[in-house]
Amino acid sequence: MSADDIIHQRTRLRIMAVLNTLERREALEFTQLKAMIEATDGNLGAHLDTLARAGYVDIEKLFVGRRPQTRIRATTAGRRAFRGHIAFLRKIIDQAQAPQRRK
Repeated sequence: MSADDIIHQRTRLRIMAVLNTLERREALEFTQLKAMIEATDGNLGAHLDTLARAGYVDIEKLFVGRRPQTRIRATTAGRRAFRGHIAFLRKIIDQAQAPQRRK
């Protein structure tokens, strides 16, 4: 078990944490995600590109009426990677707390 260098970055970790709270097929609109993680358009877009290239998110661009809408959802691979990364972080925390428990 090791850290996932793609997810480890703070903004991408936030993105994946939010997306992993959704149902498997559920997507979140770009502006909602942006507000939830407190990112700028450009920053969020760049991190989503990185996650999409890794196969961790699907990005769907469509029009609702005449307005563009971008929807993002975590892929199965992205959910698996997120769970693995969280397990790695928990292991580090458990190891750090182990000596304190013995006292």
